[in-house]
Amino acid sequence: MRSGQGIEAIREKVKTGTRVSREESAWLFEHATDAELQALASRVRARFHPPGQATYLKMAIVNYTNVCVARCDYCAFYRFPDQPDTYLLSFEQVCEKIDQLRALGGTMVGFNGGFHPDLGVEHYTHLFARVRDRYPDMSFYEMTVAEFMFVAKRAKRSYDEVAEAFAACGTRWITGGGAEILDDAFRLRHSPGKYKVEDYYAAQKAILDAGMGSTATMVIGFDESLDERMNHLERLRRFQDEAEGRLSSFLCWTYKPFHTDLGGEEVPLREYLRWLAVCRIHLDNIVHVRTSVLTRNEDALQGLLWGANDFDLPTEDEVTQKAGATISHEFEAVLASAGELGFSVLRRAPFPVGPGRAATPAA
Repeated sequence: MRSGQGIEAIREKVKTGTRVSREESAWLFEHATDAELQALASRVRARFHPPGQATYLKMAIVNYTNVCVARCDYCAFYRFPDQPDTYLLSFEQVCEKIDQLRALGGTMVGFNGGFHPDLGVEHYTHLFARVRDRYPDMSFYEMTVAEFMFVAKRAKRSYDEVAEAFAACGTRWITGGGAEILDDAFRLRHSPGKYKVEDYYAAQKAILDAGMGSTATMVIGFDESLDERMNHLERLRRFQDEAEGRLSSFLCWTYKPFHTDLGGEEVPLREYLRWLAVCRIHLDNIVHVRTSVLTRNEDALQGLLWGANDFDLPTEDEVTQKAGATISHEFEAVLASAGELGFSVLRRAPFPVGPGRAATPAA
């Protein structure tokens, strides 16, 4: 499509709430000006959220083990079971990390480990139940979809059965972590020990059908093509339609290349922001689009101008820190940068489980 005709046709679709096609979204990424992308993404954002307002919470990602047999070439965190620097945190060590988060004013913990071959379903349900009992005022993201899949396969149990076991023990959330780029060609190149795309969505559907919440994620900046990125967005949008809006949020962040087998260079900030805008425009059925302070630090707040409405203030995450992420506890400085961009920020309560809605203030 020619530039003038292309942007006008897309602008009209966004104005009327008509869904854009994958070809149009790809065209926007390659040809639209920064100002055009910001304006379109902000218009889609305004369907769900007041302009000039954003939400956040403080959280930690507790990495309870670094033992993993997935062999992803983009990961600097994992260790094979027989390596000398492996660890598996005890219950008390997990609680120490949660206490550290609480001391910093945090309210949510995400758990993320590896594909540990010796940990079964009961290990996780027991651990998470004990954690919830000790911290009834906290919220927990108790596993990623990728870990859930591995645990179910090791147990030789169906996704539905394992999802019911987690729901029965009180688990509320199993997040969409481990997605990276949801394209089978990409996965074959970089993480062949994980899963295929349709298998991933079968597991996530079982999680949602068991009454738990889940999220959508994406990581860019490996060697993926634009077509592979669009495959991710297209399949995610279709799944969210099929799931009747039950994925609460979408988070895109950037690959950190340091100390990994894959290596490479980090995606420039401008490319990240432009892609974030495309995500907001294309994923018109996801209420909350989140920008990544974890991997972009204060610069991530610029994502609020490109369609994002929410962000975390992380206190730790060894997975990304091992690959070069830096985490600051100067939270007020990060929040101040949002103010400099013209946004008022509100500390929010956890998103509700179920079809997406606007965030509510924290108590």
